[in-house]
Amino acid sequence: MSWAPKRFWTAVVIRPEGAGFAVHLDDRPVRTPAKTPLVMPTKAVARLVAAEWDAQQGVVRPDTMPATRMANSALDKVAPQFDAVVEEVVRYGGSDLLCYRADDPVELAHRQKAWDALLDWAAADLDVRLAVTTGVIPVPQPEGAVSRLRDRVRVLTAFELAAFHDLVAISGSLILGLAVATRRIGGDEAFALSRIDEIYQAEKWGADEEAAALEERKRAAFLEAEKFFYCVGDNSAQ
Repeated sequence: MSWAPKRFWTAVVIRPEGAGFAVHLDDRPVRTPAKTPLVMPTKAVARLVAAEWDAQQGVVRPDTMPATRMANSALDKVAPQFDAVVEEVVRYGGSDLLCYRADDPVELAHRQKAWDALLDWAAADLDVRLAVTTGVIPVPQPEGAVSRLRDRVRVLTAFELAAFHDLVAISGSLILGLAVATRRIGGDEAFALSRIDEIYQAEKWGADEEAAALEERKRAAFLEAEKFFYCVGDNSAQ
């Protein structure tokens, strides 16, 4: 049996720390796996993290602490290699899910037309018009469009980018990630739009219990990323 840390603290407290907020377990400040002080930019994010630590009973379960994971990632992974993470996210724009359509079966192709509204929104509001194709053969996207997407991603903070990376990677779409980040649509709607193909296949061939459980875990992770992203920008309770 592998060793797992156990709860040793009585109280979880949020305290101001420099320009941000830290979570203390009794008198011990929480640190990242790399031993970086876990100082968060807003009290809203600190509350998410504090609630996760306070909810631990007995053995500490990191799999139940998505906000802590994203905060750790922001400091240990995203901040030290910010430009590389930006490029990783931008690559999704070059092969965005919304741009690859089926021409058969007709019903699936019809359902995928729900993506058109978001591509039109990106063209009108973000000045990003992406090319659409049928099949899976890659289609090159306009260089200017990809450049403008990069500019949009680069202005994010490390904490925002940690959550935004999950929004994009889970959905397979940079446009869907931006739509959630700008509150153009909510996380539930965005996730459903990203699963049009999977939902169609499940309806046609029947739902697989294991696949359904995986989809639910992805959905939960997507909504946690949305909540974390919004809390990074929430300065209402500072």
